[in-house]
Amino acid sequence: MGRRSVLVLHTGGTLGMIGSPLEPGTYAQALAERVPELERIAHLETEIVCNLDSSDIGPAEWTAVAEAIARRRAAFDGFVVVHGTDTMAYTASALAFALRGLDRPVVLTGAQRPLAALRTDARRNLQDAVEVATWPVPEVGICFDGLLLRGCRAVKADARSYRAFDTPGLEPLARFGVDIELGRHIRHPRAPFACDARFDPRVAVVHVSPGLDARSVAALLDGGGLRGIVLAAYGVGTVPARDGRLAAVLREASQAGVEVLVVTQHGGLVSLGMYRNSQALAESGAIAGGKMRVEAAVPKLMHALAVHSDRAARRSYLEGDAAGEQD
Repeated sequence: MGRRSVLVLHTGGTLGMIGSPLEPGTYAQALAERVPELERIAHLETEIVCNLDSSDIGPAEWTAVAEAIARRRAAFDGFVVVHGTDTMAYTASALAFALRGLDRPVVLTGAQRPLAALRTDARRNLQDAVEVATWPVPEVGICFDGLLLRGCRAVKADARSYRAFDTPGLEPLARFGVDIELGRHIRHPRAPFACDARFDPRVAVVHVSPGLDARSVAALLDGGGLRGIVLAAYGVGTVPARDGRLAAVLREASQAGVEVLVVTQHGGLVSLGMYRNSQALAESGAIAGGKMRVEAAVPKLMHALAVHSDRAARRSYLEGDAAGEQD
């Protein structure tokens, strides 16, 4: 077997930031000059997709990254996406849904401290990400602090710790110790590779809270521009239902063609038939999001709206398991 090749796609983030306050700086295409150890792991090439704080990254950038991977897929054994941490889990989920039948690693990484800073975690994260990009792990993952996590199950768990990400209820895909220990639950392609990186951004997130006024949700819908709502509910999918107003607003939205995807704020499996206050959502036409958290539900709903014009097919896609988000 010859030397492995890895394409590093740069999108920005803390890893390459400079100054105070931190902002995107000039990113050197010759990454190996800054971290020369990387060339001992694989032959590297770098492509700059964008250079943004990750709070500015959204559907347009998801599409650009996915299409860059699809365009150059045959030339590389794996891909590393350098990305800011704030929206990394959203991008990882979007790539997992866009890149169907993925047959090689796509590894997102970044840092809590810039590469040029003292005590930076950037160097280790880059080394681990490039190495795992040469391994037989055909998933979109997030590599951080010695762990490789499934991208579409990941959440940002801590902004002040080097262990920034977690996949609640799911073991890591890999652990980096003296050796790399791969998990037994790594997914493998079941269909030929295909890229469909369309996303409809007309989606809003509503977090259920005590005293949530149904009129606030109705106001979101009044303009007629929304096509989807991700409803972050309590527990296994409960919402305030005593006066029935919220369910009525959501029923009206569903009848108007707006998809309402219910996820939980707390982790676990959404079940819209367990409690009366969750059954009201099912009766309104809402869709149970299963194990998805907001970070996966938003890009999946955007993807479903863009790709599936048939509503039955769209709802089936949202309820099913496309990339391990329900494992």
